[in-house]
Amino acid sequence: MKSKKELKEAYRQMSFRMGVFCLRNKKDNRIWIHHSMDLDRAWNSVRLQLQSDRHPNTALQEDWNRLGEENFACEVIEELKDTQDPAVDYKKEVLELYKLCLEELQPYHDKGYHRQKS
Repeated sequence: MKSKKELKEAYRQMSFRMGVFCLRNKKDNRIWIHHSMDLDRAWNSVRLQLQSDRHPNTALQEDWNRLGEENFACEVIEELKDTQDPAVDYKKEVLELYKLCLEELQPYHDKGYHRQKS
């Protein structure tokens, strides 16, 4: 059996899918965009928030409650490849990728659930 130290080190060495994903309303194609260093964990977390009626985006939560989970799809928009380069700041890269996706997709008003900052 591995020690705690060995298990922690093994976890640190693991590589997770990182990038930007969206939750798409299948009825009207409105999207909500999110980014993460671990896409699978992030989707599970968002899904749990929505199922528990605790998601901070009220418009998204209302549509989820009204339409049901089956009317939403989780889609990866951009995935950042881990090059194992210690010089790369992956958190910064994922955030920049997220900003580019917001700029490109404009998920505001009738196209999405985000509020446009003034």
